[in-house]
Amino acid sequence: MSANDTISDMLTRIRNACAVRQTTTQIPTTRMTRSIAQVLKDEGFIADFEEVGEGIKSQLVLSLKYKGKNRQPIITTLTRVSKPGLRVYSNSKDLPRVLGGIGIAIVSTSKGIMTDREARKQNVGGEVLCYIW
Repeated sequence: MSANDTISDMLTRIRNACAVRQTTTQIPTTRMTRSIAQVLKDEGFIADFEEVGEGIKSQLVLSLKYKGKNRQPIITTLTRVSKPGLRVYSNSKDLPRVLGGIGIAIVSTSKGIMTDREARKQNVGGEVLCYIW
């Protein structure tokens, strides 16, 4: 199945996998999903990711993280902000703070995909893709 909005598709697959406590989930590979997965790994929301397959059929396999005996997901909420029908942009001074800094906003800037903290530090704004906490 092809998805027009690969970011929403990625977030939904992660959300569904966390809901049923899966250890891994597969996502179609694009440059954007690979960059978002790298940010999630750097911020500690996922354990690891790897690219499986080659060409147009390649998939990202994300290893999800859980905590405690009950295996509570590290990722509690994934929210898409900027959608294909309504893009949301923000300059570096107005970038949102998610839950007072507990969560992150993933931002697409001219310097690549990064968190809101990194974008503020580098003084760049961009499209606010999603919130994660």
